[in-house]
Amino acid sequence: MLVRCCRVKLSVWAALCVLVLGWFYVFPAYRLPSDKEIVEEVLGLGEAWKKNQTGIDLYRNLLTECCNPRWMFSVTKENAPIGKVLWYDGEYYYSHTVNNETYSIFVQTTPLKPLKKCAVVGNGGILRHSKCGRDIDQADFVMRCNLPPLTKEYLADVGNKTHLVTANPSIIEKRFQGLFWSRKAFVDYLKAYGSSFIYMPAFSMRPGTDPSLRAYYAITDSPSNLTMLFANPDFLRNVGKFWKARGVHAMRLSTGLFLVSLALGMCDEVTVYGFWPFSIGLDGQPISHHYYDNILPGKWFHAMPEEFVQLWHLHKSGTLRVKVGSCRPQSEGN
Repeated sequence: MLVRCCRVKLSVWAALCVLVLGWFYVFPAYRLPSDKEIVEEVLGLGEAWKKNQTGIDLYRNLLTECCNPRWMFSVTKENAPIGKVLWYDGEYYYSHTVNNETYSIFVQTTPLKPLKKCAVVGNGGILRHSKCGRDIDQADFVMRCNLPPLTKEYLADVGNKTHLVTANPSIIEKRFQGLFWSRKAFVDYLKAYGSSFIYMPAFSMRPGTDPSLRAYYAITDSPSNLTMLFANPDFLRNVGKFWKARGVHAMRLSTGLFLVSLALGMCDEVTVYGFWPFSIGLDGQPISHHYYDNILPGKWFHAMPEEFVQLWHLHKSGTLRVKVGSCRPQSEGN
């Protein structure tokens, strides 16, 4: 009896194995290309790129339907009145109910209008020696990620024009001691971004709320032309679902992909720079993770290679342009 029972169990397991193998044969599992394969494909395509207005319109409509970037990108007095419950997109069981204090620090309405040429600048090491600074600065609207350095040594490669820059609360904690001691270093550092918008996910995860609020008061208490925008957790959540449905599997999207989503929803033409999460450059040589350092991100939190593959698909379709090589002088063409 025992032998018969074991045989039955083995038969069931064998049948399941055959079924799984058959499934993968008919529907093979997706395999992310290796760094070398990505480099070969990018080099194979070369500099060829053609704008596809149909693709641009399609993605603008898709992002408007799911996420409404123009209305929901940031928390405002209009979309988050007193009493509104903001559910943290990074911690699903926690929320913040808008009260008089938080309502008073929100902008009245979204300050972003439909835009023409936008540049979304990541921090990838691919930017080092790219000479893309002038191209970036010629965009009508420039977005940057996580308070990157814009000092003289990087000017030729990344430019300095900035209209919006993100600031992760963890940067406030690590680089500026949480703004508990002195705010001067933080305020002085922000001078590099002129009169831009500072975009922070204050209502994304609970540990990020207080540092974001301290950053807001540091800016408003100083003679600064900067404007603080707080990310709307509904926008972040919906954008995450949008890209997950398209093959990006990660605990959380990168800041860069959130900005690209905004740009696709609001700009007539989008070019992204510095989006290159691979260990080798186009010349096959090792490359630093950032253009200013080689500190690697935590594993499993973001899925940067998956994000790049999605952006590269959009590049090939003409929906946006991914600039990964050097930028030639204006006289030589684009």
